Amino acid sequence: MRYFIGNWKMFGVPKSINILNKINYFHSKDKNRKNYRVIITPPYTLIENYAKYFKNKSISIGSQNCYQKDQFSSDTAAVSPFMIKSAGAEYTLVGHSDNRSEGDTDKMLKNKVFFALKNKLKVVFCIGENKKEKKNKRTLSVLKKQLTKVLDKKFNKKNIIVAYEPIWSIGSGKIPTKDELKKTTIYIKKVLKSIFGKQTPAVLYGGSVDGSNVKMFKEIKEIDGFLIGGASKSSKKFIDILKNYYR
Repeated sequence: MRYFIGNWKMFGVPKSINILNKINYFHSKDKNRKNYRVIITPPYTLIENYAKYFKNKSISIGSQNCYQKDQFSSDTAAVSPFMIKSAGAEYTLVGHSDNRSEGDTDKMLKNKVFFALKNKLKVVFCIGENKKEKKNKRTLSVLKKQLTKVLDKKFNKKNIIVAYEPIWSIGSGKIPTKDELKKTTIYIKKVLKSIFGKQTPAVLYGGSVDGSNVKMFKEIKEIDGFLIGGASKSSKKFIDILKNYYR
């Protein structure tokens, strides 16, 4: 199973549902539809509305983050995994570099993953190195630390997906070379094996994915799908990625 996950970031109002309608229509007619899953993570404000609308359709709805406590608390503007699940989301991103840069620590991330899984959400756990770490050849050690400090063998690996997003690539148009990416993905799966044993969670790639470079990614069999930023805000660009991947 391949995953195509759209992260809308700070984008979208109720009528942006038209973008998803077009993607859903394409998916429902696509002869390859059984081979992949489409998940979109809109802002919190749209989750309930979209989740209800797409309940029996082919798009799943997720959230872009969740708070590190369960149920309810006195933390202003915080949204718990329990609340996200109650609004109809099936997935949540955890550990996106935007949130890490705003102060998410490994301890907070571990709690987020724990409570998200407890509330029957599937977790898309984001990891990635920055420009300086890449330059100093620390990519693999950074990724290993991010994985081992947060993921625990007690977690249900069936409900975890890992998304590798090099921070230097996000929104920059720069992407790793095919060899780099293959090597990194194999390494991530090796670390996941050391945590979970044989069957490892799916590993996705994110960072400047578009309709023209997805063909190159397709050649790397180790990649189980994509976390798509900018291109997911346009139905045409998102559908181009799907079309070109399965061309």
